[in-house]
Amino acid sequence: MQKSLSRLCASLLVALPVALAHFSVHALASDRNQPMNIEANNLRHDDGKQETVFSGKVLVTKGSIVLRGETLTVRQAAGGQQRGTIQGSKNERAFFSQKRDTPKGAPAETVEGQAQTIEYNSATDEVRLVNQAQLRRYRGGSLNDQITGSVIVYNNRTGFFSVDGQQQQGGRVRAIIGASPEADGTSPARLQSSPAIQSGQ
Repeated sequence: MQKSLSRLCASLLVALPVALAHFSVHALASDRNQPMNIEANNLRHDDGKQETVFSGKVLVTKGSIVLRGETLTVRQAAGGQQRGTIQGSKNERAFFSQKRDTPKGAPAETVEGQAQTIEYNSATDEVRLVNQAQLRRYRGGSLNDQITGSVIVYNNRTGFFSVDGQQQQGGRVRAIIGASPEADGTSPARLQSSPAIQSGQ
């Protein structure tokens, strides 16, 4: 059980924040080699269903990676693929953050994301931030880029993402794109949307 549980959670915790934060620059490489720590009020594992549920003020850390939520559910499907869901509480959205690898001498960068639900599917390498979704990139401690919508879907294989507006009538997608830091000679990768968004479809 312990080996199965560790394998399920480790696969999710490596892939999820890397995929979510891939829209800026490369993830902090050293995070992959750091120990993973999970804290929660309760843990339930069903080896038959290949499902593990952490509940109650869940906190996950792995190097610079931080994940918080009310529940974390990890399921393993046929073929060894994983599906993970981090659920927020009534008063607080699920949260993740991770530091980024930056060029020598460049300001430090951190990516943060929040949503009521954060889902990851390892089969498609796709991440969904659902309900009050938001992605932010901080550079040198200041907000540089921000995207807000009802649903943000990111595909780590293609590098494209899509954003849906708020579900209520008149909902809009909102984005803040920071200026390129040309003065210090560093140019982190910019946000790139899917072709459908670019063409206005």
